[in-house]
Amino acid sequence: MSRALNASGKDLRSASSELKRRLASGQVTVRNASRLDGLCAGLKSGEVIVEGDGGDYLGVLNDGATIEVKGNAGRYLADNMTKGTVLVRGDAGDGVGAYCYGGTIVVKGSAGDFAAVMNKGATIIVGGDVGDEVATYMLAGDVVIVGNAGGNLGNYLIRGSIYVGGEWTSLGHNTRVEEMTGADTTKLGSWLSSHGIEADPARFRKIVRLSEKPFYKSKPSKTDSLRAQK
Repeated sequence: MSRALNASGKDLRSASSELKRRLASGQVTVRNASRLDGLCAGLKSGEVIVEGDGGDYLGVLNDGATIEVKGNAGRYLADNMTKGTVLVRGDAGDGVGAYCYGGTIVVKGSAGDFAAVMNKGATIIVGGDVGDEVATYMLAGDVVIVGNAGGNLGNYLIRGSIYVGGEWTSLGHNTRVEEMTGADTTKLGSWLSSHGIEADPARFRKIVRLSEKPFYKSKPSKTDSLRAQK
């Protein structure tokens, strides 16, 4: 049974305190929360449904809760999340899933710039388009973009995989397109199907790192040095 929390007129501290208290008894539905930045921060368990839009930093430091936003979300959705699930039915702003260590983030609509920056292990799925500098400095995890991406996609990619169903403006430093495998297609199909996103996994392209040391120029081998002297 869901318990309703009307956040209208409440500040973040009082709304968060009441939310945690109600979560002890089961699922909580939050209404009128669009102006509250930082709602659902640091939750370790429970299920929260946000009716309408959510503010910035929603679900930051999530550590095991399931959070669903039935409208749009602001900037820095699920920043620094370690585990759990955050689902947005609409669009999200810049910085979706920045610095995440794990968990799953699904934005059914589009997301802004800098999504998955410094991603360290989360699975981040965007059903629409994304902006620039997505997955910059990504260290691990998977990013799925069903639509199009902006410029510098995967800039200074270190580890992890980026799957794109549409087009991109430009790829960033240390990236290359790798052929999709059967395992990739199966994995994508499972993710998309489980979250109700209609897209053909076979039309996606996979972007991975070019070098495991993107910040350093590789030293020439002895053979290369001898050739240069001739």
